[in-house]
Amino acid sequence: MAKQTFVIVGAALAGGKAAEELRQGGFDGQLILIGAEPERPYERPPLSKDYLRGESERENAYVHPGGYYGEHHIDLRTETEVTAIDPGAHTVTTSGGEEISFDKLLLATGAEPRRIPVAGADLEGIYYLRSMADCDTLRERLQSGATVAVVGAGWIGSEVAASARQKGLEVTMIDPLDVPYENILGAEIGAFYRDVHAQHGVRLLLGDGVESFQGNGRVQRLQTTGGETVQCDFAVVGIGVVPRVQLARQAGLEVDNGIVVDARLTTSSPDVFAAGDVANAWHPFFEQHIRVEHWANALNQGPAAARSMLGEEISYDRIPYFFSDQYDVGMEYSGHTPSWDEVVFRGDREGGEFIAFWLHGGRVIAGMNVNVWDVNDKVQALIRSRRTVDRAALQSQDVSLDELAGSAV
Repeated sequence: MAKQTFVIVGAALAGGKAAEELRQGGFDGQLILIGAEPERPYERPPLSKDYLRGESERENAYVHPGGYYGEHHIDLRTETEVTAIDPGAHTVTTSGGEEISFDKLLLATGAEPRRIPVAGADLEGIYYLRSMADCDTLRERLQSGATVAVVGAGWIGSEVAASARQKGLEVTMIDPLDVPYENILGAEIGAFYRDVHAQHGVRLLLGDGVESFQGNGRVQRLQTTGGETVQCDFAVVGIGVVPRVQLARQAGLEVDNGIVVDARLTTSSPDVFAAGDVANAWHPFFEQHIRVEHWANALNQGPAAARSMLGEEISYDRIPYFFSDQYDVGMEYSGHTPSWDEVVFRGDREGGEFIAFWLHGGRVIAGMNVNVWDVNDKVQALIRSRRTVDRAALQSQDVSLDELAGSAV
């Protein structure tokens, strides 16, 4: 029997970990990993944190050592774009005109930064942060000492603002929401992070947007919708990302806020799979489709898709998880919060060491530990328990999280 060919389109974390899992799982056929960037697979969290600040080495960001792909007979093709896929004919076509036949295909095409549609947005000195090349450019700007305008107070914007302040730059952060993350985490957590940035000297223009960028060929200032003028040597725009679904849509795959997949990470075509930022996956625990744009999802969903490609009966039901480090404030978040009734706090909220719980119908649906460690597994157990919890017990540090989750022994 002829050996099979598996193709992975997207050579970032999800794609790289899927390739690793396929080899570890015994796949001995041809394995082709295709990426548009010149880099081998790397992780993105350092790009807004330690690598951006020059505190960690480039090598630390890579998923595998340089020789890994050759040693494991993984045909890694960098700087290669896939221009079309044909699920029926089982082929992918590259920008060089090559047609590659596949038995199974994984789409791990990720996401791309949402562009800001305002006057002057094409001026020099306006940056988006997604790739290592983007980071290398920004890393040099952060060494020079300057003033920077950060547009967007989401995770990327906030982490870049924090890194810039830690490097001594003057930072103004602009966001139309009244507090950071208000739409996803609520006003209380947003106010906490607003105060953290203010205490570190960030000028915050919240409840305000960007009307235009201005300058003579290069950005020198921006005008806000509220009438403020912000002088800047450069600007960083972080207003979210858009899943890269063009290939899937053109191929006739089901697309809705990403590539729609089932719990096995299979698309509407049975030999085509999707994982990572681009996958809108059915979540058995939450009983809805969820698209997660964070590191842990790419880390775990890529290998899960690989096992599914190998014929295993998998059901991807990990609780969504992400982390963020800003200044001396570290946090971990687990859960899914399309809506909630209230947020309950345990610990020292004012001192910045606490756990926040999002409740819906008396049940914990998400939790965030801020500068409190070794509790994330317990928070996830509490979410999975689906138990109705007593609000006072949730607030009390005298009641263990294990006990609340019903797992105390």
